[in-house]
Amino acid sequence: MHLFFRDKWEVEGLQTVGILLVVCSSLKLMHFLGLIDISVADSVEDDFELSTVCHRPESMDKLEEQTKFTKKELQVLYRGFKNECPSGVVNEENFKNIYSQFFPQGDSSMYAHFLFEAFDTNKNGSVSFEDFVFGLSIILRGTINDRLNWAFNLYDLNKDGCITKEEMLDIMKSIYDMMGKYTYPTMMDDAPREHVESFFQKMDQNRDGVVTIDEFIDSCKKDENIMQSMQLFDNVI
Repeated sequence: MHLFFRDKWEVEGLQTVGILLVVCSSLKLMHFLGLIDISVADSVEDDFELSTVCHRPESMDKLEEQTKFTKKELQVLYRGFKNECPSGVVNEENFKNIYSQFFPQGDSSMYAHFLFEAFDTNKNGSVSFEDFVFGLSIILRGTINDRLNWAFNLYDLNKDGCITKEEMLDIMKSIYDMMGKYTYPTMMDDAPREHVESFFQKMDQNRDGVVTIDEFIDSCKKDENIMQSMQLFDNVI
């Protein structure tokens, strides 16, 4: 991660940095939950254990239909999720605590807030197992368009269908805060705004001051670094 910022920070737009952080931070979350290594003994439960959780997830067969995971993969995902989240749900405070372990050199709370909002599709203040696997299904198994739509939704903070400079500035500041002492160059007061301007110079194709989903997807598909970062999730599980 440090080498990426040292070599690329000044020559690549914010969009590459942000999307790579989605990839890296999500991989860290999966590693924390014990989900990266899918080699599991044959004794994996054939169904969800529900007696100790407060939230009762959908049946595995239904989740298999709704996601791009197999039943066995869902079993492994649920085991890891339940081990770290025995209540069956994660609230925002717990989510922030998890991310603070990934980025101890900085303050990850605001970036974790934005990522939590992206997973909390029901907007009920918690991320259930269903929310978790629906998001992972898109990130890990979705098409390029699916994944870019998910990333766009992360950046579109007020969910009005476009990204403003103010929203990107909030995202950029949260990235600098999260990376802390590993940001390169050293944090300057105007650095986040400069990267926002770079983002809009590349993404805002009609120069109307906002970035739409079509502009975002089209620009990302033309960026080799972004396409490579999208492929980091291929065959993770």
